[in-house]
Formats: sequence, structure tokens, C-alpha cells
Amino acid sequence: MALVRETTLEEWEVLRDIRLEALRDSPDFFGSTYQDQRAITPMAWRESIARGVTFFAYASGSAGASPSGLVSGLHEVPDTVELVSLWVRPEARGQGVGQGLVRAVVDWAREHRAARVHLWLTKTNDQARLLYQRWGFALTGESQPLPSNPELIEIGMARPL
Repeated sequence: MALVRETTLEEWEVLRDIRLEALRDSPDFFGSTYQDQRAITPMAWRESIARGVTFFAYASGSAGASPSGLVSGLHEVPDTVELVSLWVRPEARGQGVGQGLVRAVVDWAREHRAARVHLWLTKTNDQARLLYQRWGFALTGESQPLPSNPELIEIGMARPL
């Protein structure tokens, strides 16, 4: 079981570091690149935290260490929260970290009276697709090129609340 908590504006450096690690580890699963994210200013990192919600997760027994994973939720469209940037460190996979992060965004969406949670994932990201399906997400039929690599396709999934 993972401990999941909301980040604060003061944790922008922790967010930056884990986000950059995620982009190095899994560059084909995100809509941005390591190079682009590395160039973001401290103010922009703070703004990204304030724009919605970001959660850090800690694998069992690691609450004082670096986060084991992260996810963000954005409520920019009426009735819909967008789940973005879910990533779990390789050594923490299979320990409930991803489930805890999805739960946090779904709960946050309910608190904000959203009608559904939507996400995009790379078509080839089978592990993430299985995680989302376990949480009741279904394919929407949407597809688009991945912004960071248009040769890859991302697909939409959503679940009602």
C-alpha cells in the first residue's frame, strides 16, 4: 500500500526532479520531452502545481524519501477532470503506487463535482491501460498523435463518476 498526498507549491523542485526522471525513464509515454521540461523556470513549476492538483506517492515505508510516483489532475473543462502525467518508479511498480495515484485523482474529481475522469495514454502502454481498466476506465474511441513524438499514437480513456 502506498501513502499518497497532495504536493505543495514549495515542493516544485521535488516535482521537477521526479518529472524529469519520468521523462528519462519513459520518454514515449508523455506528451512533453525531457529537454522541454528541463528548461522550465521555477515559477512555471509552481504554476503547474497551482493549475490543478499533483499528488506524490510513497511506497510502503518510504514516506521520508523521494516520491515513488506522481500524477496530476486538471479541471479545465466543465464536468471533466483530466488525469495526466502518471508515473511510478520502476522499483515501486507492482506495489499499489499506481492504484493509489489513480484513486487520488478520482477522489479529487468527485470532490470537485466532475462527471468523469478522462486521460490520454500511448497506445503501446499496456501496463497503464490495464491499470486504468481495473479502475473502470474504458476506451473512448479518441486517438491523436503524441505531441512529443507524432510517430506514436495516444488513445483516450474515460470513466464516469
